[in-house]
Amino acid sequence: MTEFLKLKKSNCKNCYKCIRNCPVKSIRFSAGQAHIVSNECVLCGQCFVICPQNAKEIVNDVEKVKVLLAGEQPVYASLAPSFIANYDGIGIEAMERALKKLGFAGAEETAIGATIVKKEYDRILAEEKPEILISSCCHSVNLLIQKYFPSALPYLANVASPMQAHCLDIKRRVPNAKTVFIGPCVAKKEEAARYPGATDAVLTFEELTNWMQEENIHLEQEPARGEQGKARFFPTTGGILKTMECAQKEYAYLAIDGMDNCIAALKDIEQGGMGRCFIEMSACAGSCVGGPVMEKYHRSPVRDYAAVSRYAGKEDFTVEMPESQRIEKRHMPLYKSERLPSEAEIAAILRRIGKTKPEHELNCGCCGYNTCREKAIAVFQGKADMTMCLPFLKDKAESFSDTIINNTPNGIIVINEEMEVQQINKAALNIMNIRSASDVLGEQVVRILDPTPFLDVKQYGHEIRDRRTYLAEYKRYVEETIIYDREYHVLMCIMRDVTREEIDREKKEALSRQTVETADKVVDKQMRIVQEIASLLGETAAETKIALTQLKESIDHE
Repeated sequence: MTEFLKLKKSNCKNCYKCIRNCPVKSIRFSAGQAHIVSNECVLCGQCFVICPQNAKEIVNDVEKVKVLLAGEQPVYASLAPSFIANYDGIGIEAMERALKKLGFAGAEETAIGATIVKKEYDRILAEEKPEILISSCCHSVNLLIQKYFPSALPYLANVASPMQAHCLDIKRRVPNAKTVFIGPCVAKKEEAARYPGATDAVLTFEELTNWMQEENIHLEQEPARGEQGKARFFPTTGGILKTMECAQKEYAYLAIDGMDNCIAALKDIEQGGMGRCFIEMSACAGSCVGGPVMEKYHRSPVRDYAAVSRYAGKEDFTVEMPESQRIEKRHMPLYKSERLPSEAEIAAILRRIGKTKPEHELNCGCCGYNTCREKAIAVFQGKADMTMCLPFLKDKAESFSDTIINNTPNGIIVINEEMEVQQINKAALNIMNIRSASDVLGEQVVRILDPTPFLDVKQYGHEIRDRRTYLAEYKRYVEETIIYDREYHVLMCIMRDVTREEIDREKKEALSRQTVETADKVVDKQMRIVQEIASLLGETAAETKIALTQLKESIDHE
């Protein structure tokens, strides 16, 4: 299936919000990126609506329409009846004038095609009397049934959608015309591509709005209203039923909107025993006025419904009903078969994320899947990975963190801004001779340490780095670092026990002092000896001199 919803990879932040909101889990995660599984997607557009990073985008067909307009054939616009809600106070006449400025030959309301479709529903119920008849206006619902509930296909009306019926009607009236549908739905792009011949291109209201802004075209507020236009109710919940005759008393007429409700209804239908009923089924909550483009950019459910209601007429549009086969649309099953894992394979995957017992299966839904088993199946099918289990990652991270903290030789204390101890590791307990962490957790830090350094760091923002201090109470020397994490509003103290180093240093200093003192004593003694030797040498030299002088004199007399 051609991609009609694309991913802007740079924006995907791995938040899993899209998979949590996807009703059929047609999202695959790989390399931290979300990828839409096209052959499983029903194009409800919820991933586009809820993505907080706007990482999903609808394929833009404006250039395709410009090519059509540049051709020789006239191009007509079919405006979804929800346009009156999207463009506040703008009637079809003002819309047509604006579209003609873009190059369109004309513009009409898709509600004309809706009139044809609802008349065909009434005919089927009156003449063919099926057990159950499901409306085929919503292409997302059609895809849901074709892909996930093929047993309900016999109940899906083989009738073209209002978009297709209107475009075919335009081409009947205007030979060689091209048609462009404009509405709030991404699924219509796929419908036009899947069933060629009726609608040549599809634009969303967003695409049209941006295009008109580029061309500096402004809409004029001229709301029009006539007696005709009962089918303008189509884009609201129960709108199809409002336009139908509902004359078959043996039938129950129901309106169901929202994908979750549609899925529940289809499961109910599969079980059987419902009795005769006609079901108006819409994928979007609120029907088409709650379409993905409307919901993302113009979500005002009360005002939108009121706008549609005020614009709707009391009578049907005058239409020429085609032969039934002209608006017949066959819905074929679109199977997507994925091999399901065995119980042993599921159990093996669950074990890899620490879920070895049934009570370990929290079924929290953080990963986007309803149960841990569903997640395990998705892992097996290559649509999910282990890291999507947030409780597992949290436990793993906490365990890893605790292992590091509790095995580091440095003492670590974490306190909050109220000076209360939040965390303390084994090394810190040993430094301060504390029996158990529970003895101090939640207590004021003043119970174990002087709070002044912590208060100073918090108040002045000057971190303390490797400051050596003596903890007199514990007879310990530590090198402490105190930092303040303003983002998480905590202070962290890291203490390295340097008591042995300090004792060794003091011993070395004492030894050095002793050595110096000894050296001084030795030097003093040596100096005294030198002095004594010098004195003795001096006396001996004098006596020797006297003796030699006397000897010389005696020799001279001889």
